[in-house]
Amino acid sequence: MATVNIYLNFNGNCEEAFNFYKSVFGGEIIYIGYYRDMPQSEGHQIPESEKNKVMHVGMSIGDSMMMGSDTGGEWAPAYNPGNNFAISISAENREEADRIFGALAVGGQVTMPMEVTFWGEYFGMLTDRFGINWMMSFRVEEKK
Repeated sequence: MATVNIYLNFNGNCEEAFNFYKSVFGGEIIYIGYYRDMPQSEGHQIPESEKNKVMHVGMSIGDSMMMGSDTGGEWAPAYNPGNNFAISISAENREEADRIFGALAVGGQVTMPMEVTFWGEYFGMLTDRFGINWMMSFRVEEKK
């Protein structure tokens, strides 16, 4: 069965916020990656002003996971207090990911179609017909 976790967006202070949450909850930061870590191509360059921002961070809190990033990239909505979160779903398999993503997308807007990413996830994002932001993922590669 899929698991559901919160995904928070920040306006350039994600790392500071997660260090604060770590001090509050006593969790462990499992991964932190920056926009500078993203593969770049001729048609897709990360601006210098964005390179040190957090692309993704994950922190365990008990059996739960809290994740986040600094808002950025053409796929991300503009940062506004009140829309700075998404519900992140981790599927057990690709079929479940496709089924859930497809159902949530009906009447909504896909902001990133499901695709295998450079970080090893089958991943997509959408806003459902009620205005709720969702992130869908399935771990394609084995964790190292």
